[in-house]
Amino acid sequence: MISCTEAVRHLWEYLEEDLDDVNHQQVEEHLAVCRRCCGEAEFAEALRNFMTSATPPELPLEVENRLVGFLDTLENEAP
Repeated sequence: MISCTEAVRHLWEYLEEDLDDVNHQQVEEHLAVCRRCCGEAEFAEALRNFMTSATPPELPLEVENRLVGFLDTLENEAP
């Protein structure tokens, strides 16, 4: 099974359905047993849906920077 770091590295591609079959299956298997990564995937999916909504809200630059920093932290903290 792949590590959390590897699963997080492929998370956005997984959500966009842009992974080859092997990597997609590996992420699926990891998410099936890892609560932490499953939670991150759910958060990322909700964030992706929010950011691609029909009428995207305008975020203040400070909020956008904090959000990007938070996502970077999640990716870097994955074991």
